[in-house]
Amino acid sequence: MNNLVLLTVIILLSSVGYFLGKRRTEKSVKGNIRTLHSLPGYYGLYIAFWCGLPAVLVFLLWMAFQSSVITSLVISDLPREFQSLPEDRLSLVFNDILNIASGAISHEQIDQALLEAVDHYNRLKSTGFAALLAVVLSVCLAGLGISLRKIKPDMPARAIVERAIRLLMILCSTIAIFTTIGIVLSVLFEAIRFFQQIAFTDFIFGMHWSPQMAIREDQVGAAGSFGMIPLLTGTLMISAIAMLVAVPVGLMSAIYMSEYAAERVRTVAKPVLEILAGIPTVVYGFFAALTVAPFIREFGSDMGLDVSSESALAAGLVMGIMIIPFVSSLSDDVIKAVPQSLRDASLGVGATQSETIIRVVVPAALPGIVGSILLAVSRAVGETMIVVMAAGLTANLTANPLQAVTTFTVQIVTLLIGDQEFDSAKTLAAFALGLVLFVMTLVLNIVALYVVRRYREQYE
Repeated sequence: MNNLVLLTVIILLSSVGYFLGKRRTEKSVKGNIRTLHSLPGYYGLYIAFWCGLPAVLVFLLWMAFQSSVITSLVISDLPREFQSLPEDRLSLVFNDILNIASGAISHEQIDQALLEAVDHYNRLKSTGFAALLAVVLSVCLAGLGISLRKIKPDMPARAIVERAIRLLMILCSTIAIFTTIGIVLSVLFEAIRFFQQIAFTDFIFGMHWSPQMAIREDQVGAAGSFGMIPLLTGTLMISAIAMLVAVPVGLMSAIYMSEYAAERVRTVAKPVLEILAGIPTVVYGFFAALTVAPFIREFGSDMGLDVSSESALAAGLVMGIMIIPFVSSLSDDVIKAVPQSLRDASLGVGATQSETIIRVVVPAALPGIVGSILLAVSRAVGETMIVVMAAGLTANLTANPLQAVTTFTVQIVTLLIGDQEFDSAKTLAAFALGLVLFVMTLVLNIVALYVVRRYREQYE
């Protein structure tokens, strides 16, 4: 709450700086803004940046180091018997202090030394917030005063502001890139630890998945097999079924709404179709488990087929319904963006509307359509709740969509549930599966990029 107050103060002072800078600039030229180097708004933004950005930087630096400083000060003030504890025990003691301070633990029957540490912790936090507030206000006011003095009618405020915005965008892009690199490296590091315990070939080419590691030699049902092939086949099977539902229905819906439907129909049909994207996945899971899966089992029994109560077909069908809006909405926007001149030229040489759509509109919009399909595939590969509720947790190596299967994401969640030791192969296997998912997504992106570049050269 205190941090929100500080950010609100910074925003308000920056807004005040914007209006002061704009008004002072207009007064300096007596309202004749044509004599200014830049528009008055740029001078206001110049003041706002000087007022807000240094304060935000100070705030972020303060928040980055405040926790460690307070922790070290509180621990250094604890009695000697606490400070002599091992590091893990001392960490538990400090967690108790935090819980008492937040009210999660009652003060009754608490050691007096811990209560004194809680008081010390609260005083440090209060003092830190007051100091941070004073520093932030000082930085804001200093930036406001310095920037107001620098304002002159011939100052290139527009160039300065645009340069600052460009640097800000570069910083945001850099943060996004380094975040991605950090995620990849963290997954890769833990996956390497897994492969130090389990052979890489056994994981990639293994035909049996049973991550239950044996605690003792005579333990039954804990083989510790980590072959990913059953998970790969289950993931591909469910994703393929989902795409067989989503791509035709979504693409045909997009073509109808963009090329054939009247405007009145389009304004109603498109929002209704996009409602599917807003339904929680757990609702789809209930629908698959309580409606679709029993229907498939009963229908299969009437046909003399052996259908499991949890099947890849049930999960794939419902997942396909869920990702229809991803294909439909994006493809519709892409098709609508195709220049009308292409349609007019095709119709002008005698082509019918359907021929124009098939031979002109769809090929011209193919890069965007491929992008929408790629997004839908990624959504299908990463889905968890529907698979858990409709396809099960059993890692079966089968090509029969009527049997229960499982996927990478379901196993990752299963392996990381509860308090886990990150030294065992069972837990580290989740990171190896995550690395495989990352490689699969990367391959999909490379294929999509190839298709986009190839067809873009033809129609641009």
